[in-house]
Amino acid sequence: MPVDATKPYDNQNIFAKILRGEIPCKKVYEDDFALAFHDINPQAPTHILVVPKAPYVSWDDFSAKAGDAEIAGFIRAVGSIAREAGLVESGYRLLANAGPNSHQEVPHLHVHIFAGRPLGPMLAR
Repeated sequence: MPVDATKPYDNQNIFAKILRGEIPCKKVYEDDFALAFHDINPQAPTHILVVPKAPYVSWDDFSAKAGDAEIAGFIRAVGSIAREAGLVESGYRLLANAGPNSHQEVPHLHVHIFAGRPLGPMLAR
């Protein structure tokens, strides 16, 4: 069900539970700002989710409330993950949904990293 990204953070969302260790994940990266793991329903041969460790509903929430070090750390983490996974040469796509029209499904900011095959057009018509 699409998320209303203007609502307050829900600490019972699946990514909050993963961050607390209540639900396992196939972790690929972790630092002070981010946790990255394989998507359980991959949409490409490589499909990694990167979530900030702090409670932000969406990109809008994150960009408005996070400190400069946290924003820089999260963005650097996304780049590090792509490099460590060997995705730079062949290319990859980043996607962050925000709100109902984007089809955001989890009320915790997350960036999808897609790679491993030609990904086609940006948006389905």
